[in-house]
Amino acid sequence: MASNVDAAYSASLPWVACDGPRDCDGQGMTAALYGWDIGGAHLKLACLNAKGRVLSVRQVACPLWQGIEQLELALHTIGIATVAPAATHGVTMTGELCDVFDDRASGVRAILECLTRTLDPHATVCVYGAEQGWLDAAQASAASDVVASANWLATAQLTALRVEAGVLLDIGSTSTDVILIEDWQTRAVGRDDATRLTSGELVYTGVVRTPVMAVARRVPMRGAWQSLAAEYFATMADVYRVLGQLDERHDQMPTADGRPKDSVASARRIARMLGRDLGADASFADIQGVAAHLARCQQRDIEDALALQSSRAGDSGGALPIIGAGAGAMLAAKIAAQAGRDYVPFASLLDVAPSLAGDVALAAPAVAVARLAWMAR
Repeated sequence: MASNVDAAYSASLPWVACDGPRDCDGQGMTAALYGWDIGGAHLKLACLNAKGRVLSVRQVACPLWQGIEQLELALHTIGIATVAPAATHGVTMTGELCDVFDDRASGVRAILECLTRTLDPHATVCVYGAEQGWLDAAQASAASDVVASANWLATAQLTALRVEAGVLLDIGSTSTDVILIEDWQTRAVGRDDATRLTSGELVYTGVVRTPVMAVARRVPMRGAWQSLAAEYFATMADVYRVLGQLDERHDQMPTADGRPKDSVASARRIARMLGRDLGADASFADIQGVAAHLARCQQRDIEDALALQSSRAGDSGGALPIIGAGAGAMLAAKIAAQAGRDYVPFASLLDVAPSLAGDVALAAPAVAVARLAWMAR
């Protein structure tokens, strides 16, 4: 762990056209700075006090693909009315990729316009612009290429200030980031979604929203290979729910069929992927076996990406520690244990109350952008 990196970081990314954070009560006991991660499916908010300590983390569903009004609704649901007036807000996003927007540039503009319109008019909005520093809303709208989908880099940069070498494995509800860290630096090859998909640093698989049909084409069942329907009948949330591994707080989206979120309903949805009915020609035990195989398929995809990034570190790459974050942090920990690697929970890199550790891992980019903004004040 680094001991003197906070001061060094303050000079590494300029604070562009933004004031520093403001302590609301002079005591550091209420939120002085907020971090926002505006995604296409969830809105995440991290609240820090004047000393940079995480006070709370919130996540709400935000199906942005249904329209920009979903973001405004999510902002109110998450409690924007309780946000301290005239506060500083660090912002990052991935929601601009939603197909409700004609392109990513228009998505960035629409998201920032909605956020600034909804916040207190005296609030200071500072958008994470990676190498370009912190941008105000107008600057960020004109620099959408560096603002778009930069939330992974905020998490990686904060991690690199705390870990000399390792691989960040942020397994989210929808996608997974696999980022190599060496010599206290982020060693990412890709920068935007396209180059990150090419480099294998972005894997579009997650533990909640990913359709089962995107993980495997067939599964073993009763001694035969059973093909899966290419239909949106079930998601990986159903898989991990049947296996008893899903934290229900992390699953805020509707199920594929709009029916309940319990193990039996999830098993029924998975059975439908097999063209079967639960109970009639597929037992719950059958479906548990199928779910276990699907989980292994997803794990292997992530392990392949991990192996690729680790190989860039040479002979020592296979022994690098794994820093785990996201809704699928439990899967990151499992991968580390099975590979004989050290595991570092993302929350352990910060001064975080144990009761908040899971939420901090879930909303790592929101926490990271808040903490980086606090450090650069």
